[in-house]
Amino acid sequence: MTGIPKSAQAMVLAAGLGKRMRPITDNMPKPLVPVAGKPMLDHVLDKLAAAGFDQAVVNCHYLGQMIVDHVATRAAPMVITSPEADLLETGGGVKKALPMLDRDAILIANADVFWTEGRDALFDRMISAFDPDHMDALLAIYPVADGYGYDGAGDFFWQVDGRLKRRGEAASVPYFFTGVQVLSPRLFENTPDGAFSLNVIYDKALARGRCYGLVHDGGYFHIGTPEALSESEPVIAKALEIERSKQATSGGK
Repeated sequence: MTGIPKSAQAMVLAAGLGKRMRPITDNMPKPLVPVAGKPMLDHVLDKLAAAGFDQAVVNCHYLGQMIVDHVATRAAPMVITSPEADLLETGGGVKKALPMLDRDAILIANADVFWTEGRDALFDRMISAFDPDHMDALLAIYPVADGYGYDGAGDFFWQVDGRLKRRGEAASVPYFFTGVQVLSPRLFENTPDGAFSLNVIYDKALARGRCYGLVHDGGYFHIGTPEALSESEPVIAKALEIERSKQATSGGK
């Protein structure tokens, strides 16, 4: 896309292969798989619109033209697509899109994650909590014990000052990473060209003592397989009903 009027402050990562979601993803990229009557990608983009973002970058690779076509008519947020001829992984995908993004801080979310809001919207909390004077990375984390469908060992310890520490050799840790984050673009200085993981970025921030965590206080649903999708649909529908009821009671705030 040319003639971009201003930089986008948010990015949605939608370039994954979705292998675990086959056969659903044989003919559809995972971000377009419907959850509760709406593609996963649209759930994330709608939350960005509610948080006040008028532009967002969405990268794509596997069946990428379907994603390009899907977002073409969105007005809120308007979507700038970043197609990847070769899969660049999470870090390489963000680095490729940096010229289209805000120079100070970038809100990034995976396209295939699903959550319901807590007391305040997660994106609003992340934006408010990010302190560039002390942080290079702020990751939204969630308790391992409470994540619906999550059966991993977790990713981080959340320390008393809010900084994160990797699991390392520990058998398990209390929190896992949700796929929602705010990053400083300066973390991408001196990073590899081509494909690399955002773990390279996190390691830089962790080494500097500038990687923090924010615990999401709403619901979180791990949807990795067709079976998990089928099992979680009624639970998600109920959670959304409760969320809408709370929003109506509070006047939508």
